[in-house]
Amino acid sequence: MARTIRFHLDENCAGAIAAGLRRLDIDVTTTPEAGLMGAVDEQQLAFALSEGRVFFTQDQDFLGLDANGVAHAGIAYCIKGSRTVGQIVQGLILIWEVCEPEEMAGRVEYL
Repeated sequence: MARTIRFHLDENCAGAIAAGLRRLDIDVTTTPEAGLMGAVDEQQLAFALSEGRVFFTQDQDFLGLDANGVAHAGIAYCIKGSRTVGQIVQGLILIWEVCEPEEMAGRVEYL
């Protein structure tokens, strides 16, 4: 089983998502923790890429960046309001359990 995926959570994500992942010892950083509050989307993705982290967001602007060829270590995307915090955590755990970082590079996974 994989378990080497690391995540970075967008600034608009509920803190409970990070807490839920950390309870399982999943490596996760958040935009506020990284000092990136208010940074433009490209900077957010660049940070996650430099850290080798899959970027979780509910902001569809990141899908446009992917479509325009902006490099990233992977994006996990969920339409805002379509899933509970628990469902989001479970979706990210599934990615963590079955994917390797190289499989996620440049890929978008929809929750």
